[in-house]
Amino acid sequence: MAAQPEEAAQTAGLKHPRLVSKNMTATEMKRNQGSDELPSLSNCALWKECFYEKVQQRSLNLQEKKVKMIQAQKAKEEKVKRREPCDWLCKEWFSDEKESLDTRTYLLDKLLPTLIPGVEKLLMQVERKNVLVPDKEPTKFDPITFLGEYLMRHNPQYDISTKPGPYLRGMKMVTEELKIEVADTAPERLARMKAEAKTKRKEREQVENMKSEQKEMRKEALAIQFKEWTVDISGRIPVALIQSALRSFLDVVASAPMDVREAIYDRKLEIVDTLEKKVNIDEFTEYVLSYTENFSNDMFQEILKHLRQCALDFQKAIRCDTWRQMFTDLFLDCDYGKVGLLDRRKILALLEEFYDRSPVSAKKRFCNPRQWPIIELQEIELADLWGDFHDEEVCEELNENLVLSQAEISEREILPCEPVGDNSQGSYEMSTSVSEGLLEQMDMSEAETGGTSKEEKQAAESNDAEDAPVAEAVKETAARKESFLSEHSGQFGQQTSSETRLQDKDLQDQSKDLHPIMADIQNRCTSRVRSAFDENCLNLPQFVQLMETFVGQDISLPTVKNLIEFIKEEYKQTEESKIEQLEKVRRTSRLAQRKLLLEALFEKWDKNASGFLDLKEVDAVLSTFKEGMEKEALRKAKSHFSSRYPQSSRVEKLSPKAFQTFLELVASEFTGDEDEVIDNIVEFLTTSVERSWMECLQSLTRRKWLHNIQQAAETSGASMEPVYEAVFKALSQDAEAHGDNKQISAYIALLEENQLSPERGQILLHYVACTADDAPYVLNQMLYKDMKGVSFAAVEEGKPIHVPRVQLHGNIHFWNYDRPVEERRGSLLVLPLQDAHWRVFGILGLDTLRDQSEKTIFLTHEISFCQGVSLAFSKAYHHVCTLENVLQMTRTALDWLYPRVPSIHTVITYLVEPGKDQTCDYALRKMITTDNTGQKEIHTSAVLLLRKENLLRDYLFKCIDTSEVVRTSVCGEYHIAVPLRDLSRQALGLFDISIGHHQKLPPHERKDLQKMLKMAQAACCEILKIPSEETKPTYVLEAEHMNLRHAGILFHQFMLQDLRECVQKLNAESFAEIKSYEEPPALVHNIVKAVLLLFNPKWKGSEKIESWSQCVLNLDDNLIQEIYCFDPTASSVQVQGELLLDCIGGVPRAEVWKQGSVPAEYLYNWVHTCLSLMEMTKSLQNKKAPAFTSKV
Repeated sequence: MAAQPEEAAQTAGLKHPRLVSKNMTATEMKRNQGSDELPSLSNCALWKECFYEKVQQRSLNLQEKKVKMIQAQKAKEEKVKRREPCDWLCKEWFSDEKESLDTRTYLLDKLLPTLIPGVEKLLMQVERKNVLVPDKEPTKFDPITFLGEYLMRHNPQYDISTKPGPYLRGMKMVTEELKIEVADTAPERLARMKAEAKTKRKEREQVENMKSEQKEMRKEALAIQFKEWTVDISGRIPVALIQSALRSFLDVVASAPMDVREAIYDRKLEIVDTLEKKVNIDEFTEYVLSYTENFSNDMFQEILKHLRQCALDFQKAIRCDTWRQMFTDLFLDCDYGKVGLLDRRKILALLEEFYDRSPVSAKKRFCNPRQWPIIELQEIELADLWGDFHDEEVCEELNENLVLSQAEISEREILPCEPVGDNSQGSYEMSTSVSEGLLEQMDMSEAETGGTSKEEKQAAESNDAEDAPVAEAVKETAARKESFLSEHSGQFGQQTSSETRLQDKDLQDQSKDLHPIMADIQNRCTSRVRSAFDENCLNLPQFVQLMETFVGQDISLPTVKNLIEFIKEEYKQTEESKIEQLEKVRRTSRLAQRKLLLEALFEKWDKNASGFLDLKEVDAVLSTFKEGMEKEALRKAKSHFSSRYPQSSRVEKLSPKAFQTFLELVASEFTGDEDEVIDNIVEFLTTSVERSWMECLQSLTRRKWLHNIQQAAETSGASMEPVYEAVFKALSQDAEAHGDNKQISAYIALLEENQLSPERGQILLHYVACTADDAPYVLNQMLYKDMKGVSFAAVEEGKPIHVPRVQLHGNIHFWNYDRPVEERRGSLLVLPLQDAHWRVFGILGLDTLRDQSEKTIFLTHEISFCQGVSLAFSKAYHHVCTLENVLQMTRTALDWLYPRVPSIHTVITYLVEPGKDQTCDYALRKMITTDNTGQKEIHTSAVLLLRKENLLRDYLFKCIDTSEVVRTSVCGEYHIAVPLRDLSRQALGLFDISIGHHQKLPPHERKDLQKMLKMAQAACCEILKIPSEETKPTYVLEAEHMNLRHAGILFHQFMLQDLRECVQKLNAESFAEIKSYEEPPALVHNIVKAVLLLFNPKWKGSEKIESWSQCVLNLDDNLIQEIYCFDPTASSVQVQGELLLDCIGGVPRAEVWKQGSVPAEYLYNWVHTCLSLMEMTKSLQNKKAPAFTSKV
């Protein structure tokens, strides 16, 4: 609702003038007029509004009156013209002579309009007096005098002319036309302007007519296109589906310039969250035209083509939805223990058996269950990944030759089993809301949709019992409440795994005092639990996705039913396995409950949100447990804890994770059931601390601010700017709310190696961020150890340093030299920034020098909260650094991939970000887009994909939800979505790989893609382990010991380790084929030369490598051992990269594959990996990593 005038004035900060009373005396009015106060803005506004309202109304009335008069005059003139037509004798004045044009115009305009009526009157008078009659006596009538008198009486300047006759009216028209011919006159210019306006009006009308015709043609085209969509029973489709198609069109024109992409639509795309809003054919055409009205013809044809492809994808998704429902029912039937899990290895074994029993023609449509993506890349043997040349399927295009006939995939050939029965009553029902017309389309010939022949269709029709469940499901679809898009909106992802499902009732019974804290912790967590990959188990979404990957998109319906019946009959589970699985789920659920409970207990103890607890304080309280009878057990637990967390024991601080581990170790040393002991300890520690309501409220508020810091890091897109802003905002809010409204300055400095002036110390503090007022003095400053200050003392001691009065300290460095000495008063607080291992990497500083009040000293609870901010910043900082390293590793992986796999069109890298609120589960941020040439676009501005806005790209969200590989076709292109998992096996990002119109990659390109994905996943896990407080880095290469643990090095390091293992398995027999060559292929010879030059660069050009007979002498076990132990990053390696490139540079990857030699394949990849590591190490040694800088 619009604001009232009073509200609007108050909102704008204005005051209404006081109303003048009618009874106000003249003295009062005079006093008011003489006041020094200026009239208020609102008073002027009201006066102007009243004035303009009255004047505008009068102007409109006068204008209307004038228009009516003009219209009446014109009507009168038209009436006279009809009654007395113009005399066109005056047209004789027209002539082609340009010389007399001015004269004729003057005569017709100035003289003749008066002279002609006079002459007419004269002739009438002469006729009346018979002056010309010859028999009459001459009269005294003087025609000259009469004419002169007439002209004087009818002077145009003083006389109002009488009604003109037909001749005069015609003469006036002729005069106007002659005036137009006179150059450089007002009438001529006016006529020219009118002509131009008329021409433009005609052109505009022409354009409008063309636009109208074009609009009608486009409406007809859209109406035809609407029929290609699958509509519901009322002939309507959801608006959200159209919006998703329009939004995805922006990706189709991604090659266009940025300004073209931004202005492609006439207005911003609206977002409709619900699927209930639908449109019919007329509304559809108007809706699409409203966005595409100004499209060029070519662009409109492109979007028509795109919409047509989206409609086909929609129909295909509708058909696959029936299969997904059948797979869901199959999962529920096989889940005998009702624990929400199936045995993954048993399912894979059954798929392998079904695949082996299928005919060769049917196998072409299935995905081989012994290969990726059905099995994991880590489950593939190294020899198969790096040197298998035979087990790959032949890459073929999807064409009519692959359409299977009934004889090829008949039930008797695949399985001798009975048809599937009607058992579609599972609780996990996939609901749709489409019309019966759609359902009839779904029942169309498989030759159009899935490749089923007429014989197969007849066989299906003859078997009513077999098709009963599908037909029933199809018929019931029209009555369901939601579209199949509800599943695309995350229905699978919303199924929380039973292994992480918490029982709120049990939590409440365990500790009622901690329940509010636990509820707050759960609210801070993400709204959706994504499925984590488990090599032993499959939950419902993962099972459905696995089955969908196995059958593909073009399999026939009877084959799907046979597969379902086969698994239903063959999947067996013993009672022991049921009990074991159920116990595993209960144990996982119990651990999740315990983690939440102990986290709530930690927050209850940490009242100031400092982020850690004092180990001595916790130990002192626990020593009184059971009246001190368990001191020996407590001592043993502390000993185990010290060996597991040496750094925490040294600093005597407990992080939330260390606190949980410590209590679990204590409980393990006590007698009795561990869960019961944990509950008793939690209850004891909960009652050992008392918190007032104000303390609880303060703690809750502070934790919200700390959570904002972490959320800023998770939604930053690997940028530190939002993190800095969130840190300073949290500090200022706490100083205002809980610090007596202090005015603070804050800054962050990071430790860096002092390379410019090492004589001033080996390290320095680089100020990378500060509050806005201090930026001119502090930002990008360097603090050296030989300068004044207490910051390095905080770094060395690892403890906060508080200077209550800086003016009395004497060792404070002031950056703002403009501030007078007498005003340098206030408090200073310097806190060390520590990582998970309690190692200092910077400082967080606060001061109150800008605060002129007397109470500027930081209190204890404020210092504790600032410590919590420093810990929160440390986590956020390392999270951003981790994302940056992951992206760097991704760029290295893509650089390695593109020269080897040219069939890939694009690769888009996404990262998962948490949703902004509880209604949005998560978003996908587009980070890197790589085109078919290998050129990468780094998206610095936020490009977020939400599930509700991208219904036609739901395969991306399926990949994240299930943490499984998803293969699909979108807009005519085949896509492979591959998850990039974190340490918990959940997807933290994904690669969206487009291979164009090829259904499969060539065998060698497919192998190289698998290698890249495997190395990227291994390097990602290693990067994520770096900031962990429980893991220590393992170094493989010498470059890592030199503090060059770069993300790109990790990718090639894992590739080198794999190749080392492969080469180690070679022996003399492996080289037999290569040694048997008398004249080897040049490629094989060059590969061997590159390997030998890597160890012996002095052999360049010598007989030892140029002669093949000499080369083969070096292919022995000693060479294998040297390859296994070789470190290309070692300082002793002096090989120039140009030597190796002369041998193998520019060799097409496919040519090496065609050789079919396993040793040559290994050695080729090994040499390339060594070369990449050598070049990367050299570049990193000469380049300093840039530090984050900010001005917030």
